Parts: sequence; C-alpha cells; structure tokens
Amino acid sequence: MASYIGRRRFLATLGGAAAWPLAAHGQQPSMPVIGFLRSTSLADVTHLVTAFRHGLRETGYVESQNVAIEYRSAEDHLDRLPALVADLIRRPVAVIVGNHNAALAAKAATTTVPIVFVTGSDPIRDSLVASLSRPGGNVTGVIFLAGILGTKRLELLRQVVPAATTIAVLVNPDAPDTEAERREVQGAAQTIGQQLIIVDARSDADIETAFATFVEGRAGALLVGTGAFMLSHRERVVALAARHGMPAMHSLRESVDAGGLMSYAPSITDAYRQTGVYAGRILKGEKPADLPVMQSIKFAFVINLKTAKALGLQIPDKLLALADEVIE
Repeated sequence: MASYIGRRRFLATLGGAAAWPLAAHGQQPSMPVIGFLRSTSLADVTHLVTAFRHGLRETGYVESQNVAIEYRSAEDHLDRLPALVADLIRRPVAVIVGNHNAALAAKAATTTVPIVFVTGSDPIRDSLVASLSRPGGNVTGVIFLAGILGTKRLELLRQVVPAATTIAVLVNPDAPDTEAERREVQGAAQTIGQQLIIVDARSDADIETAFATFVEGRAGALLVGTGAFMLSHRERVVALAARHGMPAMHSLRESVDAGGLMSYAPSITDAYRQTGVYAGRILKGEKPADLPVMQSIKFAFVINLKTAKALGLQIPDKLLALADEVIE
C-alpha cells in the first residue's frame, strides 16, 4: 500500500490539474499513457516531475490534455518494482519513464514497451543499453555524471574545514555507483592522509544511526553520497547535519535548497526535462533504439551562506569566486 499512499500525497502536491487525468473513467481512448516510475518516494521530487512535464510540453504533449501519466513509486522497497512495472504494462502504457533501478526492473519485464531512463550511473555497465550512440532494443534515456565527482567534492569540503581530522561519508549501498564512489573517495583520502568514517544507509533509521556513529567518531564534516535515496531523504540528512553542527558537501543541488551547506552536482532537473523530450518523441513514433543516450552536461557548485553563518563558518573567498551560485 505504501506506493499508493505516497502517490496520493504526491498528487496532492501537484494540484488538481494533474490529479485525476490518470484515473478518470471518461478519459478519451486515444490519449496515450506514460508510466512514471521511481524506486524512491514521489512526494519529494515534484520539481523533477515538473521538469519532465516541461520536456513533454516541448514536444507538444500536455498532461490531461493529450497525454495521461500514471505515477508509481516503490517507496525505497526495490522488491516492489516488478509488480509496479507489471501493473503499468497491463494498463497498458505507451512508454515507461524511470530512474535507474526502476528502468532495470522495466527492462527485465518487457522487450516491447519503450523505456526511457534517467540515471547518474553507467547504463552500458548495467546492461540498460548496448551503447550510448546506438542503444538498441527498447531502451534509451538520459545520463548525468554524479558518482565520479567524489574526489572533487572531498577537495572542496576540505577547503572549508581544513582542520577536520575525520570526515564522515554517508552512502546508500543500493545506489548503482556507490561502490565506485566509495573506492574513489577512499583513494583520494588515502593520498592526502584524510581519515574517513563511511556508513551505509537504506532507511531513516539507518540515517539516524549513521549520524550517531559520526558524532561518536568526532567527524568534523560530512560528504553525502549520490543516488535516488539521498535525493528523497535530503531534508532528513540536512536537518541532522544542522543539529550536529556538521558542515556537509552534498551530491545534489536540491540538498542546498533544503538548507545544506554546499553541493557540487549535475543538474538532475535538466536531465528530467530531457527525459520528457525523449518520451514525447517516442509518443510521436520514434524508436528508442534510434535515439542516442543523451548526457546532461550542466554542473554547478552552490554554496548556502545562510547555512555557513549558522555553522559559524567563514567560506574562503576563493571558493566564493568559484561558486556558480551563492545563496544568501
């Protein structure tokens, strides 16, 4: 039931215009249906859904006017994804749009329904596509580079807290690039003699436990890993970092908007807009196999000066000069 409870909450945040075209019995038969599937909560990603709808609009599709969208979420329970995919296929939907784990579940279930993914991981390594230029099969999508930025994030964080002898690292082990990200950060830390405390988290309770471990280990700063879980739990992570006075470098711009100190990240919002464009092109008749995997190349270093002040931090002038955006 969790996926449907989360869906109702999510629809309420989108407003009445989007709430019932997907379930209305009077829906016109010719209106195509898109299945929008996430492995994590929908309630915390309304901005991504809005970006996706903007991309659809660029190709001439407007939700409730000439396209319907069925929203589904596994609410962090990956084992629920196959049933959610099966439900969408029964509808039937004309295309399934999903984040990395959702797209993997969709690909395992169908070779005929078009699938558009959005991911910060390597879609070739994980067998979503045969190649970026010629995806093949029924799958294509949009990638944004996220996990390979761990070294840069660690470098920027150390410039803010150079005296921190220990830095905490919070990761979700179910994120596709976590192991690569973990190795990268460990290698960078070893090179410069930086001590790390790395803790996994799969739930709110795990996040609480992780922070208790960080405090016990006297961590002087926090590096937050990538993935959909960290996106949907960003407010909890930001709140705990503030409570414990822990300067944090996030892998998501959204976390800084929620009150986090800093982020160095690709634009996931732009990636979802591009995903909407691809979904619209497929509805118009193009085949996923003929649509090269797109790469979102927008990156931004963002600093929240309000949070820095609350933490008693003085951000170096050279970092302020590097920042793409400073929130005051």
